[in-house]
Amino acid sequence: MSKTEWESNEEIKIFREYLRIPTVHPNVDYTACVEFLKRQAARLGLPVDVIYPVNEANPVVVMKWLGKQPELPSIILNSHTDVVPVFPDKWTHGPFSADLDDEGRIFARGSQDMKCVGTQYLGAVRALKASGFQPKRTVYLTYVPDEEVGGHLGMRQLVNSDYFKKLNVGFSFDEGISSEDETYAVYYAERTLWHLKFKISGTAGHGSLLLPNTAGQKLNYIVNKLMEFRESQVKRLKDEPNIDIGDVTTVNLTQLAGGVQSNVVPPLLEAVFDIRIAVTVDIAEFEKQIRDWCEEAGGGIELEFEMKCPFVQPTKIDESNLYWVAFKKALDELGLKTRYRVFPGATDSRYIRHVGIPALGFSPINKTPLLLHDHDEFLRADTYLNGIEVYKKLIPAVANA
Repeated sequence: MSKTEWESNEEIKIFREYLRIPTVHPNVDYTACVEFLKRQAARLGLPVDVIYPVNEANPVVVMKWLGKQPELPSIILNSHTDVVPVFPDKWTHGPFSADLDDEGRIFARGSQDMKCVGTQYLGAVRALKASGFQPKRTVYLTYVPDEEVGGHLGMRQLVNSDYFKKLNVGFSFDEGISSEDETYAVYYAERTLWHLKFKISGTAGHGSLLLPNTAGQKLNYIVNKLMEFRESQVKRLKDEPNIDIGDVTTVNLTQLAGGVQSNVVPPLLEAVFDIRIAVTVDIAEFEKQIRDWCEEAGGGIELEFEMKCPFVQPTKIDESNLYWVAFKKALDELGLKTRYRVFPGATDSRYIRHVGIPALGFSPINKTPLLLHDHDEFLRADTYLNGIEVYKKLIPAVANA
Protein backbone atom coordinates (compact mmCIF):
# COMPACT_ATOMS: atom_id res chain seq x y z
CA MET A 1 0.00 0.00 0.00
CA SER A 2 1.06 3.61 -0.58
CA LYS A 3 1.19 6.40 1.99
CA THR A 4 -2.05 7.82 0.53
CA GLU A 5 -3.81 4.46 0.88
CA TRP A 6 -2.63 4.06 4.47
CA GLU A 7 -3.77 7.59 5.33
CA SER A 8 -7.25 6.92 3.92
CA ASN A 9 -7.61 3.48 5.60
CA GLU A 10 -10.39 3.67 8.20
CA GLU A 11 -8.65 1.46 10.75
CA ILE A 12 -5.40 3.45 10.47
CA LYS A 13 -7.39 6.66 10.97
CA ILE A 14 -8.89 5.32 14.21
CA PHE A 15 -5.48 4.18 15.46
CA ARG A 16 -3.88 7.56 14.75
CA GLU A 17 -6.75 9.42 16.41
CA TYR A 18 -6.21 7.34 19.57
CA LEU A 19 -2.45 7.97 19.50
CA ARG A 20 -3.00 11.74 19.36
CA ILE A 21 -4.75 11.69 22.75
CA PRO A 22 -1.90 12.42 25.22
CA THR A 23 -2.77 10.08 28.10
CA VAL A 24 0.75 10.57 29.39
CA HIS A 25 2.18 10.38 32.90
CA PRO A 26 2.40 12.16 35.25
CA ASN A 27 -1.09 13.53 36.08
CA VAL A 28 -2.91 11.84 33.21
CA ASP A 29 -6.15 13.41 32.00
CA TYR A 30 -8.28 10.58 30.57
CA THR A 31 -11.28 12.75 29.58
CA ALA A 32 -10.64 12.80 25.81
CA CYS A 33 -9.67 9.13 25.87
CA VAL A 34 -12.96 8.08 27.49
CA GLU A 35 -14.94 10.15 24.95
CA PHE A 36 -12.98 8.54 22.09
CA LEU A 37 -13.69 5.03 23.41
CA LYS A 38 -17.38 5.79 23.93
CA ARG A 39 -17.58 6.92 20.29
CA GLN A 40 -15.90 3.69 19.19
CA ALA A 41 -18.36 1.60 21.19
CA ALA A 42 -21.27 3.50 19.63
CA ARG A 43 -19.88 2.86 16.12
CA LEU A 44 -19.72 -0.85 16.92
CA GLY A 45 -23.17 -0.88 18.50
CA LEU A 46 -21.74 -2.14 21.80
CA PRO A 47 -23.04 -1.05 25.21
CA VAL A 48 -20.35 0.68 27.27
CA ASP A 49 -19.77 1.28 30.98
CA VAL A 50 -17.37 3.75 32.54
CA ILE A 51 -16.46 2.74 36.07
CA TYR A 52 -14.10 4.12 38.70
CA PRO A 53 -12.49 1.36 40.83
CA VAL A 54 -10.44 3.86 42.88
CA ASN A 55 -11.24 7.48 41.99
CA GLU A 56 -12.84 9.76 39.38
CA ALA A 57 -9.47 10.57 37.82
CA ASN A 58 -8.85 6.94 36.80
CA PRO A 59 -11.72 5.60 34.70
CA VAL A 60 -12.07 2.08 33.30
CA VAL A 61 -14.02 1.76 30.05
CA VAL A 62 -15.78 -1.59 29.42
CA MET A 63 -17.50 -2.52 26.14
CA LYS A 64 -19.73 -5.58 26.02
CA TRP A 65 -20.18 -7.90 23.04
CA LEU A 66 -22.94 -10.28 24.10
CA GLY A 67 -22.38 -13.98 23.48
CA LYS A 68 -24.91 -16.59 22.39
CA GLN A 69 -24.36 -18.40 25.69
CA PRO A 70 -23.76 -15.55 28.16
CA GLU A 71 -23.95 -17.93 31.11
CA LEU A 72 -20.52 -19.31 30.10
CA PRO A 73 -17.37 -17.70 31.53
CA SER A 74 -16.54 -14.60 29.47
CA ILE A 75 -13.42 -13.42 27.64
CA ILE A 76 -11.76 -10.05 28.23
CA LEU A 77 -9.68 -8.20 25.67
CA ASN A 78 -7.62 -5.99 27.96
CA SER A 79 -5.42 -3.00 27.18
CA HIS A 80 -4.17 0.01 29.12
CA THR A 81 -4.87 3.58 28.06
CA ASP A 82 -1.92 5.33 29.73
CA VAL A 83 1.55 5.87 28.26
CA VAL A 84 4.96 6.67 29.74
CA PRO A 85 6.51 10.18 29.69
CA VAL A 86 8.29 11.56 26.63
CA PHE A 87 11.31 13.77 26.02
CA PRO A 88 10.12 15.67 22.90
CA ASP A 89 13.60 17.03 22.06
CA LYS A 90 14.78 13.42 21.58
CA TRP A 91 12.05 12.67 19.02
CA THR A 92 12.28 13.38 15.28
CA HIS A 93 8.45 13.51 15.12
CA GLY A 94 5.97 14.96 17.61
CA PRO A 95 5.42 12.21 20.21
CA PHE A 96 1.63 12.65 19.94
CA SER A 97 1.50 13.60 16.25
CA ALA A 98 0.96 10.05 14.91
CA ASP A 99 2.97 11.17 11.86
CA LEU A 100 2.96 8.62 9.05
CA ASP A 101 6.08 8.62 6.86
CA ASP A 102 6.58 7.30 3.32
CA GLU A 103 7.61 3.87 4.65
CA GLY A 104 4.31 3.60 6.52
CA ARG A 105 5.83 4.09 9.97
CA ILE A 106 3.44 5.71 12.45
CA PHE A 107 5.37 7.63 15.11
CA ALA A 108 3.78 8.17 18.52
CA ARG A 109 4.09 7.29 22.18
CA GLY A 110 1.85 4.25 22.66
CA SER A 111 2.21 2.98 19.07
CA GLN A 112 3.79 -0.22 20.45
CA ASP A 113 2.88 0.05 24.15
CA MET A 114 -0.01 -0.49 23.80
CA LYS A 115 -2.64 1.65 22.12
CA CYS A 116 -2.13 -0.44 18.97
CA VAL A 117 -3.64 -3.51 20.66
CA GLY A 118 -6.56 -1.48 22.08
CA THR A 119 -7.70 -0.37 18.61
CA GLN A 120 -6.74 -3.65 16.88
CA TYR A 121 -9.33 -5.33 19.12
CA LEU A 122 -11.87 -2.78 17.82
CA GLY A 123 -10.92 -3.42 14.20
CA ALA A 124 -11.23 -7.18 14.62
CA VAL A 125 -14.62 -6.91 16.36
CA ARG A 126 -15.83 -4.54 13.62
CA ALA A 127 -14.89 -7.04 10.89
CA LEU A 128 -16.32 -10.02 12.78
CA LYS A 129 -19.62 -8.25 13.45
CA ALA A 130 -19.85 -7.19 9.79
CA SER A 131 -19.46 -10.86 8.79
CA GLY A 132 -22.42 -11.78 11.00
CA PHE A 133 -20.34 -13.54 13.64
CA GLN A 134 -21.57 -13.65 17.23
CA PRO A 135 -19.32 -15.29 19.83
CA LYS A 136 -20.49 -18.17 21.99
CA ARG A 137 -19.06 -16.50 25.11
CA THR A 138 -19.59 -12.84 25.96
CA VAL A 139 -16.53 -10.74 25.11
CA TYR A 140 -15.63 -7.62 27.12
CA LEU A 141 -13.16 -5.01 25.86
CA THR A 142 -11.56 -3.42 28.94
CA TYR A 143 -9.53 -0.20 28.77
CA VAL A 144 -7.74 0.44 32.06
CA PRO A 145 -5.64 3.34 33.43
CA ASP A 146 -2.46 3.49 35.48
CA GLU A 147 -0.71 0.35 34.19
CA GLU A 148 2.55 2.17 33.49
CA VAL A 149 2.95 3.14 37.15
CA GLY A 150 1.88 -0.17 38.68
CA GLY A 151 -1.86 -0.46 38.04
CA HIS A 152 -2.78 0.35 41.65
CA LEU A 153 -5.46 2.82 40.50
CA GLY A 154 -6.65 0.52 37.73
CA MET A 155 -6.53 -3.26 37.30
CA ARG A 156 -5.38 -4.10 40.83
CA GLN A 157 -8.61 -2.72 42.30
CA LEU A 158 -10.80 -3.61 39.33
CA VAL A 159 -10.26 -7.38 39.67
CA ASN A 160 -11.42 -7.25 43.31
CA SER A 161 -14.57 -5.22 42.58
CA ASP A 162 -18.12 -6.60 42.56
CA TYR A 163 -18.46 -5.20 39.03
CA PHE A 164 -15.60 -7.39 37.77
CA LYS A 165 -16.78 -10.48 39.62
CA LYS A 166 -20.15 -10.19 37.85
CA LEU A 167 -18.38 -10.32 34.46
CA ASN A 168 -17.60 -13.99 35.24
CA VAL A 169 -14.30 -13.83 33.37
CA GLY A 170 -12.79 -17.12 32.20
CA PHE A 171 -9.79 -15.85 30.21
CA SER A 172 -7.92 -12.63 29.44
CA PHE A 173 -5.99 -11.34 26.45
CA ASP A 174 -3.37 -8.70 27.34
CA GLU A 175 -0.19 -7.10 26.00
CA GLY A 176 3.03 -8.72 24.87
CA ILE A 177 6.17 -7.15 23.36
CA SER A 178 7.15 -6.55 19.76
CA SER A 179 9.58 -9.02 18.22
CA GLU A 180 12.53 -8.01 16.05
CA ASP A 181 12.55 -11.25 14.04
CA GLU A 182 9.75 -13.14 12.27
CA THR A 183 8.52 -14.86 15.45
CA TYR A 184 5.79 -13.75 17.86
CA ALA A 185 6.15 -14.04 21.63
CA VAL A 186 3.30 -15.32 23.81
CA TYR A 187 3.68 -14.63 27.54
CA TYR A 188 2.12 -17.02 30.06
CA ALA A 189 3.72 -15.76 33.30
CA GLU A 190 5.59 -12.91 34.96
CA ARG A 191 8.46 -12.81 37.39
CA THR A 192 7.84 -11.68 40.97
CA LEU A 193 8.82 -8.04 41.48
CA TRP A 194 10.50 -6.74 44.64
CA HIS A 195 11.80 -3.26 45.34
CA LEU A 196 13.88 -3.97 48.43
CA LYS A 197 15.51 -1.34 50.63
CA PHE A 198 18.34 -2.32 52.99
CA LYS A 199 18.55 0.04 55.99
CA ILE A 200 22.04 -0.67 57.26
CA SER A 201 23.00 0.55 60.75
CA GLY A 202 26.58 0.54 61.98
CA THR A 203 29.14 2.11 64.27
CA ALA A 204 29.40 5.88 63.72
CA GLY A 205 32.40 8.08 64.44
CA HIS A 206 35.34 10.02 63.06
CA GLY A 207 36.56 9.34 59.54
CA SER A 208 40.18 9.04 60.73
CA LEU A 209 39.50 5.81 62.66
CA LEU A 210 39.10 2.13 61.69
CA LEU A 211 35.87 1.47 63.57
CA PRO A 212 34.37 -2.04 63.75
CA ASN A 213 30.99 -3.01 62.23
CA THR A 214 30.46 0.16 60.20
CA ALA A 215 27.48 0.55 57.88
CA GLY A 216 29.93 0.79 54.97
CA GLN A 217 31.44 -2.64 55.71
CA LYS A 218 28.01 -4.22 55.94
CA LEU A 219 26.85 -2.49 52.74
CA ASN A 220 29.95 -3.83 50.98
CA TYR A 221 29.14 -7.40 52.12
CA ILE A 222 25.49 -7.20 50.98
CA VAL A 223 26.32 -5.62 47.61
CA ASN A 224 29.00 -8.25 46.94
CA LYS A 225 26.65 -11.14 47.74
CA LEU A 226 23.90 -9.78 45.50
CA MET A 227 26.34 -9.00 42.68
CA GLU A 228 27.79 -12.53 42.87
CA PHE A 229 24.25 -13.87 42.54
CA ARG A 230 23.66 -11.48 39.63
CA GLU A 231 26.77 -12.84 37.89
CA SER A 232 25.40 -16.39 38.22
CA GLN A 233 22.29 -15.29 36.32
CA VAL A 234 24.38 -13.56 33.63
CA LYS A 235 26.30 -16.83 33.23
CA ARG A 236 23.08 -18.83 32.90
CA LEU A 237 21.90 -16.57 30.08
CA LYS A 238 25.22 -17.03 28.31
CA ASP A 239 25.46 -20.80 28.82
CA GLU A 240 21.83 -21.82 28.18
CA PRO A 241 20.76 -20.85 24.64
CA ASN A 242 17.08 -21.78 25.14
CA ILE A 243 16.38 -19.26 27.90
CA ASP A 244 15.97 -15.49 27.84
CA ILE A 245 15.80 -12.65 30.35
CA GLY A 246 12.36 -13.66 31.68
CA ASP A 247 13.74 -17.04 32.78
CA VAL A 248 16.40 -15.70 35.16
CA THR A 249 16.32 -13.56 38.29
CA THR A 250 17.51 -10.01 37.69
CA VAL A 251 19.15 -7.99 40.47
CA ASN A 252 20.02 -4.32 40.04
CA LEU A 253 21.25 -1.74 42.55
CA THR A 254 19.10 1.32 41.79
CA GLN A 255 19.53 3.76 44.73
CA LEU A 256 22.11 4.60 47.40
CA ALA A 257 21.64 7.10 50.24
CA GLY A 258 23.32 8.09 53.49
CA GLY A 259 26.05 10.07 55.16
CA VAL A 260 26.08 13.54 56.67
CA GLN A 261 29.57 14.87 55.94
CA SER A 262 32.77 13.64 54.30
CA ASN A 263 34.75 13.04 57.51
CA VAL A 264 31.97 11.39 59.55
CA VAL A 265 31.38 7.62 59.44
CA PRO A 266 27.58 7.50 59.21
CA PRO A 267 25.27 5.53 61.52
CA LEU A 268 23.01 4.57 58.59
CA LEU A 269 23.37 3.76 54.89
CA GLU A 270 20.53 2.73 52.59
CA ALA A 271 20.56 0.74 49.36
CA VAL A 272 17.61 -0.13 47.12
CA PHE A 273 17.58 -3.08 44.73
CA ASP A 274 15.17 -3.88 41.91
CA ILE A 275 14.79 -7.68 42.00
CA ARG A 276 12.65 -9.71 39.60
CA ILE A 277 12.46 -13.32 40.65
CA ALA A 278 12.18 -16.15 38.12
CA VAL A 279 9.06 -18.33 38.37
CA THR A 280 11.26 -21.38 39.10
CA VAL A 281 12.76 -19.85 42.27
CA ASP A 282 11.38 -20.67 45.74
CA ILE A 283 10.47 -17.17 46.98
CA ALA A 284 10.59 -18.03 50.70
CA GLU A 285 14.03 -19.66 50.31
CA PHE A 286 15.32 -16.66 48.36
CA GLU A 287 14.16 -14.21 51.05
CA LYS A 288 15.72 -16.42 53.76
CA GLN A 289 19.03 -16.35 51.84
CA ILE A 290 18.98 -12.53 51.79
CA ARG A 291 18.18 -12.36 55.51
CA ASP A 292 21.04 -14.81 56.22
CA TRP A 293 23.42 -12.54 54.28
CA CYS A 294 22.27 -9.63 56.46
CA GLU A 295 23.20 -11.59 59.61
CA GLU A 296 26.55 -12.67 58.10
CA ALA A 297 27.26 -9.01 57.33
CA GLY A 298 27.08 -8.24 61.04
CA GLY A 299 23.36 -7.72 61.69
CA GLY A 300 21.68 -4.40 62.37
CA ILE A 301 20.14 -4.44 58.89
CA GLU A 302 16.44 -3.77 58.43
CA LEU A 303 14.71 -4.91 55.23
CA GLU A 304 11.98 -2.63 53.97
CA PHE A 305 9.99 -3.86 50.97
CA GLU A 306 8.94 -0.78 49.00
CA MET A 307 7.20 -3.28 46.73
CA LYS A 308 6.72 -6.97 47.41
CA CYS A 309 4.49 -8.57 44.83
CA PRO A 310 3.16 -12.00 45.73
CA PHE A 311 4.11 -15.05 43.67
CA VAL A 312 1.50 -15.56 40.95
CA GLN A 313 0.95 -18.97 39.38
CA PRO A 314 1.75 -19.03 35.65
CA THR A 315 -1.09 -19.61 33.19
CA LYS A 316 -1.11 -23.27 32.16
CA ILE A 317 0.02 -23.83 28.57
CA ASP A 318 -1.11 -27.42 28.21
CA GLU A 319 -4.22 -29.47 27.38
CA SER A 320 -5.76 -28.71 30.80
CA ASN A 321 -6.41 -25.10 29.69
CA LEU A 322 -9.13 -25.10 27.02
CA TYR A 323 -8.51 -21.40 26.24
CA TRP A 324 -4.82 -22.08 25.63
CA VAL A 325 -5.65 -25.01 23.33
CA ALA A 326 -7.93 -22.73 21.24
CA PHE A 327 -5.41 -19.85 21.27
CA LYS A 328 -2.52 -22.07 20.14
CA LYS A 329 -4.58 -23.82 17.46
CA ALA A 330 -5.54 -20.44 15.95
CA LEU A 331 -1.91 -19.27 15.94
CA ASP A 332 -0.82 -22.52 14.29
CA GLU A 333 -3.56 -22.27 11.65
CA LEU A 334 -2.32 -18.76 10.84
CA GLY A 335 1.13 -20.24 10.33
CA LEU A 336 2.73 -17.91 12.89
CA LYS A 337 6.06 -18.87 14.42
CA THR A 338 5.63 -18.46 18.16
CA ARG A 339 7.79 -18.51 21.30
CA TYR A 340 6.32 -19.12 24.76
CA ARG A 341 7.95 -16.93 27.36
CA VAL A 342 7.88 -15.43 30.85
CA PHE A 343 7.30 -11.67 30.56
CA PRO A 344 10.46 -9.84 31.70
CA GLY A 345 8.64 -6.82 33.16
CA ALA A 346 5.27 -6.39 34.84
CA THR A 347 1.83 -6.00 33.25
CA ASP A 348 -1.77 -5.99 34.47
CA SER A 349 -1.92 -9.74 33.73
CA ARG A 350 -0.35 -10.39 37.14
CA TYR A 351 -3.48 -9.05 38.86
CA ILE A 352 -5.75 -11.10 36.60
CA ARG A 353 -3.77 -14.30 37.18
CA HIS A 354 -3.63 -13.60 40.93
CA VAL A 355 -7.43 -13.94 41.15
CA GLY A 356 -7.22 -17.29 39.33
CA ILE A 357 -8.00 -16.23 35.76
CA PRO A 358 -5.71 -17.52 32.99
CA ALA A 359 -4.16 -14.73 30.92
CA LEU A 360 -1.86 -14.60 27.91
CA GLY A 361 0.19 -11.58 26.88
CA PHE A 362 0.40 -11.19 23.11
CA SER A 363 1.00 -8.24 20.79
CA PRO A 364 0.81 -9.15 17.07
CA ILE A 365 3.97 -7.21 16.21
CA ASN A 366 7.00 -8.83 14.54
CA LYS A 367 9.94 -7.66 12.41
CA THR A 368 9.81 -4.40 14.40
CA PRO A 369 12.50 -2.72 16.54
CA LEU A 370 11.69 -2.86 20.25
CA LEU A 371 10.87 0.78 21.07
CA LEU A 372 8.43 0.67 23.99
CA HIS A 373 9.32 3.51 26.41
CA ASP A 374 11.95 4.70 23.89
CA HIS A 375 12.24 7.83 21.74
CA ASP A 376 10.71 7.69 18.23
CA GLU A 377 8.45 4.78 19.13
CA PHE A 378 6.70 3.65 15.94
CA LEU A 379 4.63 0.89 14.36
CA ARG A 380 4.33 0.19 10.64
CA ALA A 381 0.86 0.58 9.17
CA ASP A 382 1.00 -2.83 7.46
CA THR A 383 2.07 -4.49 10.74
CA TYR A 384 -0.86 -2.80 12.48
CA LEU A 385 -3.38 -3.98 9.87
CA ASN A 386 -1.95 -7.50 9.89
CA GLY A 387 -2.51 -7.55 13.67
CA ILE A 388 -6.22 -6.98 13.11
CA GLU A 389 -6.22 -10.05 10.82
CA VAL A 390 -4.54 -12.07 13.58
CA TYR A 391 -7.16 -11.01 16.15
CA LYS A 392 -9.96 -11.82 13.67
CA LYS A 393 -8.79 -15.43 14.02
CA LEU A 394 -7.77 -15.47 17.72
CA ILE A 395 -10.83 -13.80 19.25
CA PRO A 396 -13.46 -16.16 17.74
CA ALA A 397 -11.29 -19.20 18.46
CA VAL A 398 -11.06 -18.41 22.17
CA ALA A 399 -14.58 -16.98 22.51
CA ASN A 400 -16.03 -20.18 21.02
CA ALA A 401 -13.85 -22.52 23.10
